[in-house]
Parts: sequence; structure tokens; C-alpha cells
Amino acid sequence: MTKKKRENLGVALEIDGLEEKLSRCRKDLEAVNSRLHRAELSPEARKSLEKEKNSLMSKASNYEKELQLLRQENRRNMVLSVAIFILLTFIYACWTM
Repeated sequence: MTKKKRENLGVALEIDGLEEKLSRCRKDLEAVNSRLHRAELSPEARKSLEKEKNSLMSKASNYEKELQLLRQENRRNMVLSVAIFILLTFIYACWTM
């Protein structure tokens, strides 16, 4: 996802969207696996399903990597927010003494 697009959406919303995409991808992968193991397929159909399975696995892997990066960014933002809050609380406490 581009930096500009990331700035327009909140990190939490991005994480939710990616989790949704990952969930759909995993469901599709389960369906493909089920079709591969359940039915007797022609070599062409099996090859096509294997190709689709590999594509879905690659997508899922990419989504997981991006989710990991977004969660790290979210943690960093949270730590920064807490640090700012503590600093402002300290300044307020010193100011009112």
C-alpha cells in the first residue's frame, strides 16, 4: 500500500481491511484444497487448481507480511501516544504546583 493511501486511512482500519482480505483468501484456499482432494480431476483441471492454490498461498503470505508491518506501526503509534500523554501530564502537574 502506498504511503499516501496509508495516510488517508487509519492504521487500525487498514489492519481490519487486511484481516478481512486474509480471511477470504484462507476460505478460498480451503475450498480449493477441498476440491483438489475430493474430486477426481483431469490433469488440466488439477494443474489449474494447483496454480490457483499457489496464487492464493502467495496472496495470503503477502497479506500476513503486510499485517505484521501494520501491527508494528500501530504499536509504535501507541507507544508515541502514551509517551506524549505522560509528558503532557507531567507538564500539567508541574505547572499547577
